[in-house]
Amino acid sequence: MQEPTEFSRPVDLRAIPRQIVELSADEAERAALARRFDIVSIGSLTATASIEERASGVDVSGRIEAALVQSCAISGEDFPVHIASDYRLRFVPEAEYEAALADAGEEIELSSDDLDTIAYSGSSIDLGEAIAQTLALEIDPYAEGPNAEAARAEYGLSTPEASGPFAALQALKKGQDTKS
Repeated sequence: MQEPTEFSRPVDLRAIPRQIVELSADEAERAALARRFDIVSIGSLTATASIEERASGVDVSGRIEAALVQSCAISGEDFPVHIASDYRLRFVPEAEYEAALADAGEEIELSSDDLDTIAYSGSSIDLGEAIAQTLALEIDPYAEGPNAEAARAEYGLSTPEASGPFAALQALKKGQDTKS
């Protein structure tokens, strides 16, 4: 049996050839999602979804907006983050999804026009869970707050630019410049 999701919004596909849905997570749902995504809090989460049945499945597109509080990956200090993103999803019956995966083999090439595909069984999709997963993909796990640079300086941490692969090239270049 499948665990209930924090933000479940089932949509019965038998009753809807096409519709627009607005979703909003309540306080308890936002708190549960914040725990799931390991962030401080979610102050708001809303989404719109245009649902349209097609021969290839059910296409859903819309916009997600959320106000979050995350901890800075450098300083640990909490800071606000606003997410606003358009999304496009395709829901396909589970049997078709598994057949497509089997036909594709180990590698699947995706273009920018390809939709994220989600399998479903029965006659409904969980639009809320799809929105939650879309939000999870938008959250930067290494987000840096406004005081990240000060924390780097205080703790003697180098910046990504100073310690990355181009830093070694820059050091070599400086060495060559002094020999000239």
